[in-house]
Amino acid sequence: MSIHFENRDQVAVFRPTGRLDSASSPELESLVNTQLEAGARNVVFDLADLDYISSAGLRVVLLAGKKLRASQGRLLLAGLRDNVRDVFAMSGFLSLFNVVASVDEAVTALS
Repeated sequence: MSIHFENRDQVAVFRPTGRLDSASSPELESLVNTQLEAGARNVVFDLADLDYISSAGLRVVLLAGKKLRASQGRLLLAGLRDNVRDVFAMSGFLSLFNVVASVDEAVTALS
């Protein structure tokens, strides 16, 4: 897995690619926590290039969402592939997070 990070119009955009599992999720969690501690309040997880997400990856998303809610921040999920969307649906996460088609749509909604 690799992670691309960018700040677009004061929106922290995280783009993990490949597999987000127990081996790779600590890296994403560390990067997310660093940005949240630095004051990020609007976050997008761009999952368009994510092939697989395990419960460890879901945990990172859930923790980020909880931290952002506590600080009146917002989190959006963008570009979910069908197989990743299925995991979010089966875990009940689609009822917890707003999903949009693209990062551009997410950044516009959060700006």
